[in-house]
Amino acid sequence: MSVGTVPPRQTRPAARLSGTDRYLPVWIGAAMVGGLLLGRLVPGLGEWLGAVEVDGVSLPIALGLLVMMYPVLAKVRYDRLDAVVADRRMLISSVVLNWVVGPALMFALAWALLPDLPEYRTGLIIVGLARCIAMVIIWNDLACGDREAAAVLVALNSVFQVVAFAAMGWFYLSVLPGWLGLEQAGLDVSPWQIGRSVLIFLGIPLVAGWLSRVWGERARGRAWYEQELLPRVAPWALYGLLFTIVILFALQGDQVTSRPWDVARIAVPLLAYFALMWGIGVAAGLVLGLSYERTTALAFTAAGNNFELAIAVAIATFGVTSGQALAGVVGPLIEVPVLVGLVYVALALRDRFPQRENTPHVRT
Repeated sequence: MSVGTVPPRQTRPAARLSGTDRYLPVWIGAAMVGGLLLGRLVPGLGEWLGAVEVDGVSLPIALGLLVMMYPVLAKVRYDRLDAVVADRRMLISSVVLNWVVGPALMFALAWALLPDLPEYRTGLIIVGLARCIAMVIIWNDLACGDREAAAVLVALNSVFQVVAFAAMGWFYLSVLPGWLGLEQAGLDVSPWQIGRSVLIFLGIPLVAGWLSRVWGERARGRAWYEQELLPRVAPWALYGLLFTIVILFALQGDQVTSRPWDVARIAVPLLAYFALMWGIGVAAGLVLGLSYERTTALAFTAAGNNFELAIAVAIATFGVTSGQALAGVVGPLIEVPVLVGLVYVALALRDRFPQRENTPHVRT
């Protein structure tokens, strides 16, 4: 590991990732197909999973989500928040993109493109409210972005999401539609109930990741923590992700295969959302004069969404087999190939940005 060094601009970032990470879209696609086949070949699977639940949440799904999110949050350097605070341009633009532009854009796209499908529309709005806290690190790394900035922005989004998600869900699903004379979601759930789901599926792995870093570094040092411990726990993020997708697609298999037109309808606003948010993030970086590395971190943090959290909230609020949950399940199906494609777009635009700013940075 070296501090303050940056690989040459011609270096291909994919070489720094494992084969498993490079072929992430392949594994996700295989998990989706496997889940569909499992749902077809195992009768009564949905009833069994429905019975293994606590407070309306399937325990197998909860286990998969928590296992997936912990390793990524354990990588965050929680002592580097001052790096973002010092860069007010990036901090302010990230907050605006993630908590003003993103939710409003998804709300507009969902209502414009799915006016006749209220369950899917609600599911997409929930996706828009769940800011990315995990996969963005992979996209940022592939695009040779500023890993330190991405980690700090992810940590900031993690904390803000715990505090604000419930209130924003209430606003965009109930208050704002009422003001505009639109159909309200009719949620039979209080903001605290939504917040409770957020605290479980985000708060627990967030606290676990923070404690792991604090205790690990205190006991053995940062070098041991990042070079020895993190590589051991990192694969579990993929295992948890694939396990969750298999279970969800097994539960949603009939809906996905029997309603391909609905899945296509859900995909259209998602495609528009990811492309627009990434483009707005890049444009913001150019206007503010940020380096390529920081603009990349800003753009991918804005474009990515935490579909794991969106699925968890949709399941806890509306049920495992609801249309809202299906909309969340379609999220990774669209997000992964789109953002992988945007990685190559970012690399093609790399030389158009100013050289890297002189700020501390760490590369492994």
